[in-house]
Amino acid sequence: MAVRGKVKQAKLSKPNKLKSMPKITAADDGLAAYAARPYESRGRLYPEVPSKTRGDFERDRDRIIHSTAFRRLKFKTQVFVYHEGDHYRTRLSHSIEVAQVARSLSRLLKVNEDLAETCALAHDLGHTPFAHVGEDALKECMEPYGGFDHNDQTLRVVTMLEKKYPHFDGLNLTWESLEGLVKHNGPVLKKGKKPKLEITLNALKDEMDLMLGTYASIEAQVAGLADDIAYNSHDLDDGFSAGLFTLKDMEEVEWVAAIIHAKRREFPGLGEDLLAQEVIRDVMGTYVMDVLAESQRRIGALKPTCADDIRHADRMTISMSDTMKKRDQELRDFLWSHFYLHQQVSRVRLKTVKIVQDLFEAFMQNRRCLPAVWRQQVENTPTGWDPLVWHARSVADYIASMTDRLAILEHKDMFDAYGLVR
Repeated sequence: MAVRGKVKQAKLSKPNKLKSMPKITAADDGLAAYAARPYESRGRLYPEVPSKTRGDFERDRDRIIHSTAFRRLKFKTQVFVYHEGDHYRTRLSHSIEVAQVARSLSRLLKVNEDLAETCALAHDLGHTPFAHVGEDALKECMEPYGGFDHNDQTLRVVTMLEKKYPHFDGLNLTWESLEGLVKHNGPVLKKGKKPKLEITLNALKDEMDLMLGTYASIEAQVAGLADDIAYNSHDLDDGFSAGLFTLKDMEEVEWVAAIIHAKRREFPGLGEDLLAQEVIRDVMGTYVMDVLAESQRRIGALKPTCADDIRHADRMTISMSDTMKKRDQELRDFLWSHFYLHQQVSRVRLKTVKIVQDLFEAFMQNRRCLPAVWRQQVENTPTGWDPLVWHARSVADYIASMTDRLAILEHKDMFDAYGLVR
């Protein structure tokens, strides 16, 4: 973990017992017994004076929103590259939609909305340009140097790469927010399986015990499932809006077809565009109501009395029902065949893979092609790192931070020979 200047590494701070804000207790905060509470936080890696006006999870959320990495999500691809249209989702609009679903579910379940929102807004900060295609290309480039994973890169952003404060690198988020980023999909360490920790998490685990063998808080689990709900729903919207498939095509998914037929009966003669919006809203609503019912059933069976009861459960507490999981897979299969692998999307993907590969190779061959701040990072190899591996990691940091637009412009500037002619 890089620490700015000569500031010493601090031990994990204890839960904040004294607040400038009026203290709210479990008896009057309106939350369920198993919800996360800011005054019970396990603290931050670097102790800080509490805010006079905000709880710790609110403060985390605000740090995410004001981060450089969050602003860059505006021009990072969800599926379509930024220049293909102004109305398609970007990583930024996707993150906001995930946060909206997470807050709604949290409110219905009476758990902490601020923590769920923080996890939702931060979950894609480590994504590369050009969506999962860009990540796959960068992962292949980084294979000889320790690999690349966007979830671990998110952790790297919030613990190292953001430069906002004089006493530490990163955003110094609470234990609970970091736990949510690391474990929103379940335990990292699983019984009977050899642990494989990504580069940033492997470094962080020696300084902060994130209980890697347990599940995350219920709020982090809410954010993780909200990601899936938002992803599938808005990809239906974007694919339909782009003309890559029709409502008739969507009827290939049996449960979506039932919604379409019901909407046609409810709104006879309604145009296809408005009808599609009605259908997609019901698709999202179907997900939300199923997750709410299944999660309440699991909570009822577990009978948790505190947040750690959720962590030590033998399965995810927030989940779709088995029936909905099958329906979800049917919709995912449809989107893969009609959207993600569509000819129009595939052709653009071919170009974006080359952009990432060309930039990585160029920056590895000549560090002087890097902007000054990234070149400086390359030239300051931390203790214990092989210089070549650190060079590659720094190049990956730069490429992962790029927006689609910057990556395209950098590639044009470096490889377009006609750019030499003015």
